[in-house]
This record gives sequence, structure tokens and C-alpha cells, in this order.
Amino acid sequence: MKNFGTLEYVLDRFSRNWSWKVTGPRAVIMVSRVIPQSWYGDGPNEAIIPDTGQNVQKIKWINERYPLEILSKSTWNKKIAHFREKKKKPKKIEKLRQVNPGKQFKGKLLNFQKEGLDFLLKSSGNALLADEMGLGKTVETLAYLATENQTFPALVIAPLVTLNNWQREVGKFLKKKSKNGRLLENHVPTSTLIRNGKPQDLGKFDFYIINYDLLHKRIEDLSKLNLKSIICDEVQHLRSKSTKKYSAVKKLTALKSIKYRIGLSGTPIYNRGSEIWPIVDILRPGLLGSFKEFCEYFCYVNEKGKAIVLENKRESLGEELRKHVMLRRKKSDVLKELKDKVRYKEVIDADINYYQKELDKIWKKLEEDQKNAETAFDKFTSYKRAIQSERQAAGIAKLPHVIEFVKNIMEIEESVIVFCHHKAIHQLLHKSLGEYAPAAIIGGQTDKERQKHIDMFQAGETKLMIAGLRAGNVGINLSRARYVIFAELDWSPAIHRQAEDRLHRIGQKNTVFAYYLIGNGTLDDHVANVLVDKSYEIDAIMDEKIEAFENKEKAELILAQIHDKIASKQ
Repeated sequence: MKNFGTLEYVLDRFSRNWSWKVTGPRAVIMVSRVIPQSWYGDGPNEAIIPDTGQNVQKIKWINERYPLEILSKSTWNKKIAHFREKKKKPKKIEKLRQVNPGKQFKGKLLNFQKEGLDFLLKSSGNALLADEMGLGKTVETLAYLATENQTFPALVIAPLVTLNNWQREVGKFLKKKSKNGRLLENHVPTSTLIRNGKPQDLGKFDFYIINYDLLHKRIEDLSKLNLKSIICDEVQHLRSKSTKKYSAVKKLTALKSIKYRIGLSGTPIYNRGSEIWPIVDILRPGLLGSFKEFCEYFCYVNEKGKAIVLENKRESLGEELRKHVMLRRKKSDVLKELKDKVRYKEVIDADINYYQKELDKIWKKLEEDQKNAETAFDKFTSYKRAIQSERQAAGIAKLPHVIEFVKNIMEIEESVIVFCHHKAIHQLLHKSLGEYAPAAIIGGQTDKERQKHIDMFQAGETKLMIAGLRAGNVGINLSRARYVIFAELDWSPAIHRQAEDRLHRIGQKNTVFAYYLIGNGTLDDHVANVLVDKSYEIDAIMDEKIEAFENKEKAELILAQIHDKIASKQ
């Protein structure tokens, strides 16, 4: 780089004008390509460039990439001062006040939700609503769309299980606005659920509602709609910038017609603090710099190549987010009338003979699978199967005592939710507790069937709901109950918190009691300790973390314990 060339401010003898002289073979070749107005000076290794603003900017561009030795430093510094880009400081969001929504909104906001609306207004509709679950992020967003100008048509991107809920909420909280701006009191905004990936004209609607996994297939159709607003519900789906859904959202939010970008999630960070960068880059591009700049300032790279936020930077990252893009409030901050949430770890009996026999089968099958595995992926898959089999065996081993526990609670309480993980456990619970005619939420239900069971429970038509942990942990309101029982445990702490918060939300007038049932003699106790004792990178940033139990090292740890339990009985 030292020999690339020199730059000097000279009086050109040919034109008799002050110009820039560049010397050096490589520098002259570069100038000839970038600045066609230049001409040769004294020989082929010297170029003369007219002193115009455009040319100075081009020389500056060359110098940034191929440093020149600048011989006229004071003149050069004066010339480029005009072109120095001053980094705009992001606008700090001021103290929030309670504001009323526009006339298109037909609901009633609580005071803290009015402050949420003010946050969206002050952030110009480019923000992350990260309040704890159950505080009304959806209604705040709809209030904003009804208040700000030119917000329609709007695209809502959400998990599949919440699409119908969005359509219902639109009808519940918004009035239809005619083309001439007149409000139609007895009409609701038009909306359509996009449910297939086949390219076709989408028609004209106020709301287009689609799930994340389908988005990349319909991006061309959506790009033609002159969209004004994009709402990303459960925005943690965009935490990886290498996925198709992230790329699709990034392209859509970059459309010239888009004015407002809103992300919603009570748990926007799942595994590592660096996952917040892709989300913020969609909602407020440039706020955290490029990913490289973000990592250089906030992170270190661990041995697996993952960017981890430095411990001494976590608090400052959280502050930066809250100042400029993120609204984060806990229930305890804004719902003074909401009672506490109390957790109990209850150890119950389990059929240890059955459990040990099943572990023996699991271990023998694992050894056979490992022996026959042809690839590392085959080995990894066999680990996962073994872990899932152990979890189901533990669930069945303690099932009679889970049923007894549920029945005891049913005798003293009006409404109860029981969460489980495996479909087999769900079916056995449903059959064994059939006398209560339980409602059910389970993977594979249609939206209509799922909502029917939710409405049954909320209306008091049944006192018992049996729900799959991952099928029933988001997008639903089960505030009729105050007792939640976990018949099985998930490896992800936030999955449990999301499930608890189906009850612990606006509308809940009682203390919520969460019972975690631990099968005595099973690996439940280890799982419970994992849930309770983990300390997370993002504690100082976001208060929540989910860590999926899907890597080989952790699988080996659990399977070693399975083997140890078997060996100790032999």
C-alpha cells in the first residue's frame, strides 16, 4: 500500500487551474477508471484531476480503499470536510405520556398501553415492543395503526397458530375507513389469511396475514401491494440472519412504500445476546451498526464461532436498546393489581420398575443405532431419539400419580390447565380424566377446532384444559384458570414461562400457582435443576432466555446419566 501513489494540490500548467495531481502507476490506472475527466500530466505515471466537488469525493473514495500519500494535507482536509459524513445520533425516545388512540380504534387502552402507543408514535413506528407476555402488545400495535397516518395496507407476519387471533383482534379493535377517509362504524377493516405458497394475485385488503414459513414463497406477490406497515409478531423468528424467513422480511421492509416496521415479542432473544442484531437491523437499520461493528464493540467469539455479548457490555446494550428502539416492561411494573405468580416443585411417585425397563430398552437401542450409524448426523439423530424416549418413559412412569394430583386440585379449584409434551401422554391424560370432559390443545388441530376448545374453557363449559407445551404456550388467553400443572418438563425455561403466562396476564384477578411435577427416581429432577439453575448471557439484556436441548454434548451428558442409573441397578 505504501507504493500505491501520491496526491498533491497543484496549478496545472495546461488548464491554468488548481487541480489534483496523482502519481504512481497503480494510482493513475485507478483514477483513469473512476474519474474519466482526468488527463495525463508529465508522463504516463502522472494524472491531473479537475478540482470539482464530485472529483474530490471520488478521490476520497479511492483513498479510503487504497491509501495515497497526501502531500497537500491542509488543503485536502479543507476540501473533504464538506464530505465527511456526520454520524447521526439516534433519537432518544423521551419520557412517555398517556395518549389516546385515533378514532379508528374502537377499544379502550389501559394507562400503560397508552404509554406504549406514545412509544410507537415517538419511535415513528419503527420499534420493538418487548413487554412481558400478556400486557397487550397486539392491541397497542393496532391502536398505533389506527392513530398514525397512511398505515394501510399492513402486513402481519406471525406464527401459524396466531393468524386467526390476529384476524379476530383486527375486527374487535378497529373500524373500517372508507376511501374518502370516513369511518364506517359497523364495518371492520378487510383482511385475508394467506395459507398457501402458490403465486397468485392477493387482491386488495387492509390487512394481509401470513406465517413466517410461507413468507418467502409469496414475496413477489406481497411486493406488489404497496404495503405501508409490516408487523412481525413473535419477532424472535428472525433472530438468525441466515434463514429464508429473515431474508424475505429484510427484502420486504426495504421496499420504498414501507414506512412502519414493528416487532413484537416477550422473548426476542432465545440463545445469545447477539441474536438481537438481526431483529434491530430490520426494525431500525444501522442503529447497532453493521454486524461486524456490533460484534467488535459488544461481543467476543467463542470456540464454536458464536458471538457472545461481553459480560461488561450487556447492561449497556440493554440501555441502548431501551433508549432508541425497545419498550420493555414487566407485569410487576405496570399491573399493580396483578397478583404474584408462585412456582412449586412437587416430587411425586413414579413406577420405577417400568422406568428402569424402558431405560434398558432405550440404551440397547441406542448402542445398536450408534454401531450402525454411517454418518455423524445418524449418531446425533439416535441421541435425540433416545432422549425423547427417556422423557416419554418418565412421563408414563409418573402418569398415575399425575392424574391423582390433578384430581386433588380439581376438587378444590374451579379451572385447571395441565401441560404435557408428548402426544401419547396427552392422549392418556385425556382418557384418564375424561370424567371432566376436558378441552384440549394439541399439535395438528385446525385453527377452528383449537379456538373452539379455548372458548369452551374460557366460557366455563369445562373446568379442565389439557394442552401441549409447545402447542399451547403462545397466542392464547387462558386467564380463567389460576392453577397450571406441568405433567412433563421441557428443556427450555422460557417455554414454561410462556405457558404460565397464558394464565398470568391482563384479566387475571388471582395469584397463579404453577406446579412442576417431578417423578421420583427419574431424570425429572435433573431437568428441573437445569431449568432453575441456569445463568444466562442475556439476563442483563432481556430478562429471559430459551436454550434448546439439541446439541451432542448435552445429549451425551443425559445419556451418561441414563447408563449410570441402569448400571447401578444391575
